[in-house]
Amino acid sequence: MRMPTTVFALTVLLSAVTVTQEPGFTFELVTSVETTPVKNQARTGTCWSFATTSFLETELIRMANEAPDISEMFFVRMNYPQKVRNYVRMHGAAAMGQGSLGGDVMRAVRLFGIVPETVYEGRRYGLPDHDHGELHAVLLAAADAVIAQRAPLSPVWPDAIDGILDAYLGVPPETFSYDGRTYTPQEFARELGVDPTNYVELTSFSHRPFGEWFALEIPDNWAGNESYNVPLDELMAVIDRALEQGYSVAWDGDVSERSFCQANGVAVMPVTAWADRSEEERRALCTVPEPEVTVTQEVRQRWFDDQSSTDDHLMHLTGIARDQRGTTYYVTKNSWGVTGPESGYVYMSEAFVRAKTMSVIVHRDALPPTLRAQLAQN
Repeated sequence: MRMPTTVFALTVLLSAVTVTQEPGFTFELVTSVETTPVKNQARTGTCWSFATTSFLETELIRMANEAPDISEMFFVRMNYPQKVRNYVRMHGAAAMGQGSLGGDVMRAVRLFGIVPETVYEGRRYGLPDHDHGELHAVLLAAADAVIAQRAPLSPVWPDAIDGILDAYLGVPPETFSYDGRTYTPQEFARELGVDPTNYVELTSFSHRPFGEWFALEIPDNWAGNESYNVPLDELMAVIDRALEQGYSVAWDGDVSERSFCQANGVAVMPVTAWADRSEEERRALCTVPEPEVTVTQEVRQRWFDDQSSTDDHLMHLTGIARDQRGTTYYVTKNSWGVTGPESGYVYMSEAFVRAKTMSVIVHRDALPPTLRAQLAQN
């Protein structure tokens, strides 16, 4: 997953009606969903947890429930043992990186619950920001050492993995106190009103039949999470409808393009590719509006098949905006700290989202009635 440079995270909420990008972009918000402050995943590949946790916090706001600062690292801690078991079971022929998907947060909520950030920060040894480089190296070495042993493996090697995770992240609480009450993580999730079964993951690729579930073939989908496959125009309509009705959207996609410009606060799909641009055109990228690629289902599929589009980052869509030319953009909350001209946000153009989305998670109630009925039958 995408690993940014560490930036100290400050509190910011997107609330202005008009935001001006110098020298060439002027955005007008069409709709904006109230959300929580931008956070910083720092030197980790845990964008999947930060994006989906932000999505859950925003859902609590929408439901007029208490919206505590939820611990991202609790979900990381509870997913790692399952990931390592899968890696060992597959004799090392499986993903063992820091990345995962939004569905892995939803599964962790279902199996293990939720805890507040104040209860489980996941920074056991005092670093001001998250840094999982050593943690991951130690976990991978331990998993590879287990695989290298003769069968049968001992029954205690999973305890050793838990010990590593506890040493770096802390022991996950069985119970904790919050606002004068004692909870288990599962009780706290129920108290908040978070029901993972209310959420659905959607994707859009023509190498699989539309109207069916399938496990998206990307490395970070180590758990085999299934998405419901819909045509591209339908996927975009779901995103639009959700945001227009006050629902936010958890987004998984590709930000490896040079035209994903966090430093400029925009992401676009220009007609003129980087390799074909003059030096002047390269300097102008993401500074002024320019013609963009028409992204069809066929274009999108071709880029997925030739790996021009890959899965490398998760973020959180919280609004819709338009630039001075009327082009639609999606207001996107990143987890790289309060950085760039939009204080941690980036405006992704419609063409960029059509091309680079791997999957999205939305509440079932945000879906069009016909799609909701279709899902109820599958």
